[in-house]
Amino acid sequence: MIRQLDYPAMQSIFAAFHAVEPEPKGELEHVNAFTLLVAVALSAQATDKGVNRATRALFAIADTPEKMLALGEEALIEHIKTIGLFRNKARNVIKLSQRLIEVYGGEVPSSRAALMTLPGVGRKTANVVLNMWFGQPAQAVDTHIFRVGNRSGIAPGRDEMAVERAIEDNVPAEFQRHAHHWLILHGRYICTARKPRCADCPIRDWCLYEDKT
Repeated sequence: MIRQLDYPAMQSIFAAFHAVEPEPKGELEHVNAFTLLVAVALSAQATDKGVNRATRALFAIADTPEKMLALGEEALIEHIKTIGLFRNKARNVIKLSQRLIEVYGGEVPSSRAALMTLPGVGRKTANVVLNMWFGQPAQAVDTHIFRVGNRSGIAPGRDEMAVERAIEDNVPAEFQRHAHHWLILHGRYICTARKPRCADCPIRDWCLYEDKT
């Protein structure tokens, strides 16, 4: 397991991320908390671009739990059938819409525990919604963040929970809010799986990756 970077290096790394992009944004298109929740739930094992293509027309007609229920599962499937696991995801979206209406008055709750009671919503999805919509410093660890965390020494861990804890424990407090997006975008476009673009990397000087290209 790669060693953990020290605090001065962490401070420098996140200051560098901040200098490149002070206000990083997620790439899933949404118009409110509900459409963000649905988009994140649909994005499991799918690309953000693929989800966005499928949801633009969907969210134009179903941007609330009530409208999603009125649309119905079969019509929803027609909108999202280009996304992997679309039948199971459509079933969960309909069920979570029903639960939002029955339990939360049609509003998306702002706690992780409440979000995780919704069908198809796990810890990662809940953390994305908490971070992007409610502004909480929640850390959703996907494959990109897991790779960057371990490869660089920013947040080493044997599993997603360990990496999440490492981010929460070691990223300086002033950078916690945007850490999720800086790391996911870095993994998506710079620190890629097969050919990391180390020559273009803003944190190259501190990264512990031994096989820099």
